[in-house]
Amino acid sequence: MTREERIVKVLEDKKAVNVEVINLLNKDYIVDFVVIATTLNAKHGFALLNYLKEELKPSGEEFLRVDENDDWTVIDLGDAFIHLMNEKTRDKYSIEEFLSELETKKEG
Repeated sequence: MTREERIVKVLEDKKAVNVEVINLLNKDYIVDFVVIATTLNAKHGFALLNYLKEELKPSGEEFLRVDENDDWTVIDLGDAFIHLMNEKTRDKYSIEEFLSELETKKEG
């Protein structure tokens, strides 16, 4: 199971909604992939963060930085970001759309 699959499994098992993985390996962006999931409410977002830590830290995953509030939690894993957002915030910022418009890396 890949890292992305493990992250998605934890989120889906704990009732996150509309979980999406965006592969950015060939894009001009600071991480290799982004996982975005919709939370049901603020408590659910905080619980998802704790479930991710419980499941991923034993396998050596490092949570380099976590920025959290009631609407949106961003988890920095170094080469990946996880965004846990309530539905209103996810609709407002439409990160998927932004990431889909990134330019492909230039070779050389």
